[in-house]
Amino acid sequence: MSSSNAQRWAVRGASRLALDRNTGAAAASMFLMALGEHLWRRFLPKYLEALGAPVVAIGAYGSTEDFLDAIYQYPGGWVGDRYGRRRALTLFICVAAIGYGVVALAPTWPVVLAGVVLVMAWSSMASPTLFAVIGDALPTRRRALGFSVQAILRRIPIAIAPTIGGVLIATYGVRDGVRFGLVISIVVACTAALVASRISLSLPRPIASLGVRDVWATVPGPLRRLLLSDIFIRTCEGMVDVFLVLYALNVVGISAPQFGLLIAIQMATAIACYLPAAHFADRFGRKPFVIATFLAFAAFPMTVILAHSFAGLALAFVIGGLREIGEPARKALIVDLVDPTVRARGIGLYYLLRSLAITPAATLGGALWKVTPTLPFAIAGGVGLIGTALFAATVEERYAG
Repeated sequence: MSSSNAQRWAVRGASRLALDRNTGAAAASMFLMALGEHLWRRFLPKYLEALGAPVVAIGAYGSTEDFLDAIYQYPGGWVGDRYGRRRALTLFICVAAIGYGVVALAPTWPVVLAGVVLVMAWSSMASPTLFAVIGDALPTRRRALGFSVQAILRRIPIAIAPTIGGVLIATYGVRDGVRFGLVISIVVACTAALVASRISLSLPRPIASLGVRDVWATVPGPLRRLLLSDIFIRTCEGMVDVFLVLYALNVVGISAPQFGLLIAIQMATAIACYLPAAHFADRFGRKPFVIATFLAFAAFPMTVILAHSFAGLALAFVIGGLREIGEPARKALIVDLVDPTVRARGIGLYYLLRSLAITPAATLGGALWKVTPTLPFAIAGGVGLIGTALFAATVEERYAG
């Protein structure tokens, strides 16, 4: 095949996957940042434990992440709307890289929590701008596909990196293994910043004097009802997320490399279902896929506590991977419904309210863990079922399609 034919095939393939210069650069930045972060991020509760943090402090770490995720969303969207997508993403990457350095050099666990304040600049502040890139660059009928491709490119390294991180921990110990991963993250973040600089999108049309209340007034009823059900679902997740590694290693008794392999199984499951689910969601409607993903969120913690071996946990983490089956449809629905003139701010406000609402979840999970480690998982499953029922009953099909 000639070079010109190969180039045409590459361009055609990129087009079919909803990738152009802007969406491709955003997706590549996500890929690189995930590759670095997930060498160590899943093991951060063990890192805190190794630095002397009690279980209540580990729960507080989860709540701190949720709180920062909340308060960073709207400012991140404001920066994306005010200064443009390229400058915003570059800034967030650089701030996160500084945070990696703080966590790596932390002598005690409170310093780790201080470093997380900077680390979250990427995963939280950047989120509305990454959503907005899809909304700006792609038409409505291609957005679920765009989110699917972004998610795949972000989760491929998540499938690989935790296993490598587990090997680093097994080889060098928890402290040095996590710190090794953080150093790699800093190097990878520098590359991601260069990739993000290729984004070239016009700034959105400005609207004068819009405060948070004004942006909320642009949020339609269907999106508000989706937000309510989403709060229940993410509370379900937040109650147990930071305790998964502790349950698997301390209660079931598997090793750190085996836990990394569980994350790989979860991500491989998610990756396998993304493109087919996005195709059918864009073609036949999004509501069934969002319901399916919410049901998987409810089932995951229940299957974890039913597992008593690595094989049982592997099955549970397959169900954990199925939580992503409707995520591109849900994200596309958010972008479709938000006002395009305040796109990044509207998305940021949605996630601000969601994350504020779920901030106590991890702390509550820590308190329940002290009663018995299975309790937060059981209650989380019930909370997830409530969220699923709310969405199914209140978001009408014509809004979800």
